[in-house]
Amino acid sequence: MKESERKFIQAADHKTGYYRAGSGNPLVLLHGSGPGVSGWTNWGGLIDELSADYDVIVPDIAGFGFTEFKEGTQYDIKFWTNHLVKFLDAIGVDKVSLVGNSFGGAVGIGLALFNPERLDKLVLLGTPAGTFEQTKGLAGAWLYEPSIENMRSLMELFPYNKSLITDELVQSRYEASARPGAQGALRKLLPKPAEEGVTMVKAFPVKAIQHITAPTLVLHGREDHVVPLQCGYTLVENIPGADLFVFGQCGHWVQTEQREKFLACIRNFVSK
Repeated sequence: MKESERKFIQAADHKTGYYRAGSGNPLVLLHGSGPGVSGWTNWGGLIDELSADYDVIVPDIAGFGFTEFKEGTQYDIKFWTNHLVKFLDAIGVDKVSLVGNSFGGAVGIGLALFNPERLDKLVLLGTPAGTFEQTKGLAGAWLYEPSIENMRSLMELFPYNKSLITDELVQSRYEASARPGAQGALRKLLPKPAEEGVTMVKAFPVKAIQHITAPTLVLHGREDHVVPLQCGYTLVENIPGADLFVFGQCGHWVQTEQREKFLACIRNFVSK
């Protein structure tokens, strides 16, 4: 599949960009946050391979990628979850398994809690949970101002293996980050870094995630300096049906940095 094969559909009054390929059980892949993020930048390199086994659906979350951002809209987890449900309605899909990367995992948790009947299995990839100290990666995402140089510097905080930061990736994310409203949408999601001292990030509270009933697989990079490994432990310790797999020599991009192990985990968990 090529990036130019992006489709659009109306969902929750937002023109929504997405990719769809393959057949079989529906598998939704949700991207993370960060300047210039989109479904394609997170998942484009895996769509073809996963579509051999699943009906792969990759939307851009409202306000990110190539889905609309609307001034005056109250973007929060309930809105993003509702947008996902309305998107699934629009494309005619009832129940899905979902792989959520970082912020996309938070939207997946929202689906698990608010619309559990729409969810089969849940995979949480580098997903924030509980309360934790804001990392350099999250602070840098809030402070980012669009430029090629700033994008490259920010991207260097994400993977363990810096060779994954290609000129093509930097250019693609920069172009998406420069869209009107894109950085504003991101700043609504993240706390503003304090000028002095520690900034705390509040994600889904422990009491909430204890109510997730879907079978859940938690995947996390050991060297993740964007969403700390602490969050992976918080998830697996509090979701009743959760397992945790920690990838060594791996930062925040598990699906790229540990591609083959990631694919094996997904196929084993979703298909059994």
